[in-house]
Amino acid sequence: MHFAYNGAETEALSGVSLRIAPGETVALVGETGAGKSTAMKLVARFYDPTAGAVRVDGVDLRELDMAGYRQRLGLVPQEPYLFGSTVGEAIAYGRPDATAEAIAQAARAVGAARMIASLAGGYDHPVGERGRGLSAGQRQLIALARAELVNPDILLLDEATAALDVASEAAVNRATDALTRRRTTLVVAHRLTTASRADRIIVLDGGRIVEEGTHDQLLDLDGRYAQLWDAFTGMYDKRSA
Repeated sequence: MHFAYNGAETEALSGVSLRIAPGETVALVGETGAGKSTAMKLVARFYDPTAGAVRVDGVDLRELDMAGYRQRLGLVPQEPYLFGSTVGEAIAYGRPDATAEAIAQAARAVGAARMIASLAGGYDHPVGERGRGLSAGQRQLIALARAELVNPDILLLDEATAALDVASEAAVNRATDALTRRRTTLVVAHRLTTASRADRIIVLDGGRIVEEGTHDQLLDLDGRYAQLWDAFTGMYDKRSA
C-alpha cells in the first residue's frame, strides 16, 4: 500500500503491507513523520490509498458503505472532543438512545465510574466546550467510556496517554486494556510503555515498516525499536525524577 498527500514530494507511506488478526492489538511506533497517524487515517477511511488497498474482512474499504463501516469503528484521539452538556451525554454521543444504565455500565467497564462519582453531579456534571473544567485524564476516561458504549469491532487509539501525568496515565492504561479486550485494535503509540503492552509492534521509519514483533523480540533484535526504547526510558526517568 502507498499513500501521498496532495502536493507532497514524497510518500507518507510506501510499500506498507500489514495484516492484523481479529482481536489482535497492534501498536505503531516511530519518530514524528514516520507514517503512524497516516496509517490510522487510512484505516478510518479519512483518506484512500494512492496505490493498493485497505481491507476489512477481505473487502476493500472503498466497496463498503461509509456510514455502515464507521459504525463499526471506535476512535479515541489524543485530545478527545467531548460533545454534550453533561458527562452522561458526552458518553452517549455515539448512541444518543442509550439508557442511563447502559451509560453507567460503559463507564464501569473501563473503570471510569469512580472518577465520575467524584464529580459534582456525577453523570449530570456539566461539560464545558471541548471538555473545559475536566482534567486531561478525566476527558480521556470519558472518551474511552464513549467508545465502550458504541461497542465497536475495530478500535483506533491515537495514544490516549501522551499528554497525561504518571498517575492519570496508569488509570487510562487500565481503561484502555479493558476497552481493547476482545476487539481488533490499532494504537498509535507515542509513549513506548503503551506499545510494550501490545500483541505486536510495528516500527515505521520514513513511511516504511522496518521492524515487527513483540516488545521482547524487538529489544532482543537490538535495532531501531531498541534505540527508541533506550531514548524513551531515559526521558521517562528524567521526567519521573
